[in-house]
Formats: sequence, C-alpha cells, structure tokens
Amino acid sequence: MRKLNKKMCGEYIQYPEKVLQFGEGNFLRAFADWQIDQLNQLTDFNGSVVAVQPRGSEKIKRLNEQDGLFTLFLQGIKDGKPAEEHTIVKSISRGIDLFSDYDSFKRLAAQEELRFIISNTTEAGITFEKGDRLEDRPQKTFPGKLAAFLYFRYKAFAGDAEKGCIMLPCELVEENGRKLKAAVLQYAGLWELEPDFTQWIHDANIFCNTLVDRIVPGFPVDTAEELTDFLGYEDRLLVVGEHYYLWVIEGPEQLQNELPFAEAGLNALITSDLTSYRTKKVRILNGAHTALAPVALLYGLQTVREAAEHEVTGRFIEELINEEILPVLQMEGVTQYAADVLQRFKNPYIQHYLQSITLNAAAKFKTRNLPTLKAYIEQEGRLPEKLVFSFSAMIYSYWNGPNKPADGEGVLNRFQMARSRCKDDMFQAASSILGEERLWGKNLNHLPGLTERTAFFLSVIHKRGMKHALHECCGKKGEVK
Repeated sequence: MRKLNKKMCGEYIQYPEKVLQFGEGNFLRAFADWQIDQLNQLTDFNGSVVAVQPRGSEKIKRLNEQDGLFTLFLQGIKDGKPAEEHTIVKSISRGIDLFSDYDSFKRLAAQEELRFIISNTTEAGITFEKGDRLEDRPQKTFPGKLAAFLYFRYKAFAGDAEKGCIMLPCELVEENGRKLKAAVLQYAGLWELEPDFTQWIHDANIFCNTLVDRIVPGFPVDTAEELTDFLGYEDRLLVVGEHYYLWVIEGPEQLQNELPFAEAGLNALITSDLTSYRTKKVRILNGAHTALAPVALLYGLQTVREAAEHEVTGRFIEELINEEILPVLQMEGVTQYAADVLQRFKNPYIQHYLQSITLNAAAKFKTRNLPTLKAYIEQEGRLPEKLVFSFSAMIYSYWNGPNKPADGEGVLNRFQMARSRCKDDMFQAASSILGEERLWGKNLNHLPGLTERTAFFLSVIHKRGMKHALHECCGKKGEVK
C-alpha cells in the first residue's frame, strides 16, 4: 500500500517557516496545525510549522518520513446530522529532534520569517528547574528550551525589536502565557544573561494567555485498519477529532492582522480578556470529564460516549452539570454550552477512553472541580452531592482496582499512605487525604460536612460497589443496570 508523503501528494506550496511548535502530539496537530493549514488555504498567512518534541520521540522521525503530512478525520454531529470528513494537513514543514539535532534548533532561531511559538507540553509543562543550563543540549524543561531559543534569536539579530516572537501556549493552565513568560525570565536571571535581553523579552515579544477546546482522542486504534483501507494509503500519524473547536487568544488587537482567523471563517477569537471563556470551558467540559471518569470506570464502562448514553451514569453527569456546576456560573451562554458539551460526549464516532482522562486526576480535580465545589457551598449553604460523590470515587480509584489513575509517585504514595494508615476506617482515611494541602492547596477538612460525606460515600462504594453506591447515594430514579 502507498505511504503518505510528498511524493504521493504531488506538488503543493512550501510556505516559509513562521511557526515553531513545541510538541507534535495528536492535539496540536488536530487543532493548531489544522487551523494553520486553513489559514494558508484561505488567507495570505503563508506560513509553515517546525515541530520539536520536548522529550524526544519516535514521532519526529515518523513525521519527517511523511514529510510533515498527516490525515485528520473530523467525525461527529454537524448542523444536527452525522458528518465525517477528512483532509491531509500540509502545514508542517519538518520535525527537529532536539536530542540528536540541536544545531538545527539553534539555526531556526536565526530564520527571518519565524514569528509564532506554539506549545502543548501538558499541565505540568510550564515549570522552572534550577538545574537547567544555557549550555545544555537541550534543556530539560520546556520554558528552559524556550528561553535558550529566544536568547539565540536575540543574539542572531543583535536585539532587533522587530524580530521578537508571539507565544501561544496551549497548556490547560490558567494564565499560561503570563506563567510561561515568568519562567523564561527566571531562566534569564539564573543564567545571568545581559539586562538588554530581559528588556527585549518585555518589549519585542508577546506572551498570550490562550484557551483551547477540541476533543481529540488521537490515533484511532480500533478503526485504523478500516480507515486505512478507506483512504487507500498508510498514515502512521492519522488522527481523529470532533468537528467542534474553539481557540481564544488574549492579546493585543494587532494580532488580528497577523492571525487572520476571521477572514478564514475559523472559530478562533482574539480578545482582551479570556477569563469568562476559560471558566466556562474548564468548569463545564473539563470539570464534567473529571467528575465522570472515576464514577463510570468503577461502574464498568470504558468510554465517555458509553457513560454519557448510559441510563444511570448519563443521568448522573447531566444532573451534576445542570444542578451543581451551572448554578454557580453567573455568565452568558453557559446553558447552551452545557447542552452542546453533553451532545459532544455522545459523539458516535469518537472513542474517548475514560482511563486517559484520569491522568493526574487529583491535580485536575483541584483545578477544574474544587472551585465549583467551594462556590456551591458558599452560594447554596450545602454540599453539592454529586460533585462530592465523584470526588469520593476519584479517591477510591487511587486505592483500588485496575483503573488507578496514572500520576506522579509522590501523589500515589500520599493516597496509599492515607489508606494503609487507616485501613477500613473511612472517616480517618477521608480526613487524612482531605488534609493533604500539597494536593489541594488547603486543608479540605475545613469545608463544612465534606469529610463526613466523603467518608460515607467511600464506605458505600467500598462495601456495595459503584453500581449500588451511585443508585443509593445519587437518586433512585431508575433501575441499576
């Protein structure tokens, strides 16, 4: 069978390399790279992407073997009807392996046309480590690599204010642009770089806060053979995503001239404040994912769609959103957005595995659901039952079974120590884990009634199993299936 590459596709325009991208994973390719491809087709953006892998990967080799090309399948409901479409995305020019070809990375810093830097290095990616050095090839952290790259560029153009870059971090971190800039400046200080470089960072570069939204399950393991037969060629970087997407960029109005999203008809916005967009997306979409995953996994389900369509777990998450999340979000458009989210969860084409959502589950709960829980208590004067139940299910999943969340060793140890010290005394176990300020940022035992209710839910889940626990604790409107 033919393999996807430039030879197979024939002639197409090779655009100047305007974008450096930290990350070559499924999400960025199905989200940012696809939108850049659209900009190239529909506007005079005229730019390509150079992708680098922050941690080293076979995928860079695979990307270069395919000349940067990959196929994106968009599947789901569009305008109320099932819709499926695919396209070969041609916006990536090449990939650079930082561990074997660092010199190419340095040379890229001296390229005139380079303007944008995009990243998605996970929620733990924007960090600072004192062990990183300018002389490292490469630095360990993403901000360390970026600081070095910007310094190479500063030196290559003798501090020219016209050669700064626009940073568009896509990590799901609040104020991701501000935090990335702070980390870069920390490295400038650690490495004792000249004050003029620090001033150049401030004056010539723009670090945008951003919000991204598209469900991208990634490589379609279950249907890869079927899709390959349909395409008639082999694509080892094939990626599947939903039709819906949103990119909100907090930055100066001038960005609209450089990123002509509106001209291309893309659902990407440049705004002076993305706070409301972020709160709505993180609390509803991400919050619902985080609440649903441990409950549905312990129920015996595997995918978001299964859980959303199931009589019991589907009702659970719908009521959690409508009765506990929406009441504390005082902003326009949340009801329609929530309805859209529930429909997206039921996308018949997307196999979004619940287990993948549980990665770093405790940190996700802290960011996505703890603010809602606190706001609900403050507003309603009582606990949000379903959020507390999902919190209890998450804690229990760290203790038992094959669906334990993937997490750092320190986090896993804290959960296990709480359980081993208290054995089957669920109140003591709940009190111990809720008191872990390193996990939650504060002692959650101080929230009225939370310890007792969490202990109760843990006890019922432990003694009777999730099916009976969910039925008993969160309403008896239907039979347990």
